[in-house]
Amino acid sequence: MKTLTFGEMMLRLKPLAFERILQTNGFEAAYGGAEANVAVSLAQLGHHSGYLTKLPNNPLGEAAIGTLRKFGVDTSRVLRGGPRLGMYFFEKGNGARSTSVVYDRAGSSIATADTEEFDWPTLLDGVEVFYFSGITPAISKSLELALKAGLEYCQANQIQVVCDLNYRGKMWQPETAQKVMAELMPFVDVCIANDEDFEAMLGIKAFDGDLSHGIDQIEDFRVGMQEITKRYPNCKTVASVLRNIHSVEQSDWMAILYQDGKFYETPTHHINVMEGVAAGDAFGAGLLHGLLSGLDGQETIEFAIAASVLKLSVSGDLNLVTEAEIRAAMSKGSNARLSR
Repeated sequence: MKTLTFGEMMLRLKPLAFERILQTNGFEAAYGGAEANVAVSLAQLGHHSGYLTKLPNNPLGEAAIGTLRKFGVDTSRVLRGGPRLGMYFFEKGNGARSTSVVYDRAGSSIATADTEEFDWPTLLDGVEVFYFSGITPAISKSLELALKAGLEYCQANQIQVVCDLNYRGKMWQPETAQKVMAELMPFVDVCIANDEDFEAMLGIKAFDGDLSHGIDQIEDFRVGMQEITKRYPNCKTVASVLRNIHSVEQSDWMAILYQDGKFYETPTHHINVMEGVAAGDAFGAGLLHGLLSGLDGQETIEFAIAASVLKLSVSGDLNLVTEAEIRAAMSKGSNARLSR
């Protein structure tokens, strides 16, 4: 197994059409979660990817694991048991009304898992790349401790560690997040930091909080990325997505990569967003694809941002696109042609 991702998989419930949670009489059900989304994307791109989580022994747990298997993810290391599957409710915005998420994940199977349940020598056997996001240590103290033990094993056994900082303000506050990440970042080789991640997770000022002009702050992002590598010399690669968000449906996206002291940046993609969820996970998977495939820095970051913006055209958490479609999107305008 080349890559193992670690996090929580949840049931996603979305009101029909553009209805609000308060008014809907029905929900569209799907399964996903940041690290699960990355594992699926990598499998779709031809990589041997596995996923580590804990799922309940009930039909919801079976449906979640079935989703992973359907799209080619190795589920042999998924732990089973515990009380329930976490859920989140996704309310799609429109125009001036923002998209929002309501979590119902407290007391889930993975949130109540004990640190001792994670036998890292077994779970990481044969793994070359270990991927987690900042969501995982925010779930519970026991998961935070388990993750740190896993990272220590990775470092001792030359397993590359990739972290998407992925700050979630509904799960923890910056003060706590920064203390935890200060303990985990010394083990990270590749870091993905977007928007508020810099300050909320690491205490590094690189973004003023205004997503309407994120791309205009590219120089501040560059300084922030260099600061990460100064604070954590083990981290040689940092990637960031920059956005100018004009409305729920209209935005501009680009990305920059800082690798071994050199910057690479992409053209700007002008996007009509169908569903603004999990594009960051698609970016992480695209970045990993480039690193695993030996692409150079420029091709890697262009592939990653193309994968990310394509996700904005796909409903659900999973980025169900092919490498050919991503490469077509790397060429400006080619993704708008009719495919016959």
